[in-house]
Amino acid sequence: MKKSLLSVSAILAASALTLTACAQAPSSTPSASGSTSSSASSSASASTSTSAANADFKACMVSDSGGFDDKSFNQTSYAGLTKAKADLGIQTGQVESTDAKDFATNIQTMIDQKCNVIVTVGFLLSDATVAAAKANPDIKFAIVDDNPAGAAGLKNFKALVFNTAESSFMAGYLAAAQTKSGKVGTFGGMKIPTVTIFMDGFAQGVEYYNKQKNKSVQVLGWDAAKQDGQFVPEPNPFDNIAGGKTTATNLVSQGADILFPVAGPAGQGALQVAQSSNGQVNAIWVDTDGCVSAANFCKSIVSSVYKGMDVAVFDTIKAAQEGSFSSDPYVGTLANAGTGLAPFHDFDGQVSAETKSELEKIKSDIEAGTIKITSAAQPK
Repeated sequence: MKKSLLSVSAILAASALTLTACAQAPSSTPSASGSTSSSASSSASASTSTSAANADFKACMVSDSGGFDDKSFNQTSYAGLTKAKADLGIQTGQVESTDAKDFATNIQTMIDQKCNVIVTVGFLLSDATVAAAKANPDIKFAIVDDNPAGAAGLKNFKALVFNTAESSFMAGYLAAAQTKSGKVGTFGGMKIPTVTIFMDGFAQGVEYYNKQKNKSVQVLGWDAAKQDGQFVPEPNPFDNIAGGKTTATNLVSQGADILFPVAGPAGQGALQVAQSSNGQVNAIWVDTDGCVSAANFCKSIVSSVYKGMDVAVFDTIKAAQEGSFSSDPYVGTLANAGTGLAPFHDFDGQVSAETKSELEKIKSDIEAGTIKITSAAQPK
């Protein structure tokens, strides 16, 4: 998807994806002359050398137009950069984009600042990032949410992608289990793969619920067969909160009582609609735990489909700093906790034990390949 804010580290803590470094204390046994042994002094020297090397390393990030406080995609990715600065003792740099025309210029700004690794955030930065990687083979590049064909063979380029069709399938099943009207709705920011992958998974999860329960819950806003549906109007659809609210209102007027906005900050329009409905309409958020990133809407958020973008960014920066950077794509899945469903928070008592058990079984079946999800947008 396009954007993200606060870190999902609270969600991922249970999956042990955060990194901690542990080292045995060096020996400092006194010698016969009363001086400490060389093992302690050499260890201290090595530590000083490592700290200096870390301080000379610079990791940088370029946002898309949502900026680093979008309560969604960019903010979660940015949390990985700030964690790297705090935990690794490195330098960092960042620049926010306000428009697509800024992308190439902003990447060049980071190149000019002598960044060792540059992470760009979002599918829309793909062309500019690939071009920069080709022109600067001595700099490491990574992009969140795309694995462009044009980067094939580039040793200094890494894709950070997420199979959110899996977690969105679970969200669709959850929505179908929670709806009272028998209709659920979804809409996107733009018709791009990192958006439609959520919508495909969501629709298939509802379909699976209908087959398992002999029900007929209807999905509004997305036709998986036609690969078409409801999207926030231009201009700047991902940033168009008013447009998101209008789109959500349209779905509610057709009977939807659970909303699944895949639209970055514009999705807050759906949260506004849900909040003003006095509990008649609720939502499932995406990219990060909405009860963390948009806490004022938590009472209207059943759950969220999270993506561990902060963890992926941190790991990539750490690998680049340590000299173990690999161009092999990172793919976040249910199995590696790179994506999943966030806690139910205020809705924990409203989601039945039966539904919770069924969601766990669905997760296991997806991981095992028993349930197969199809989406043209799934990462390869």
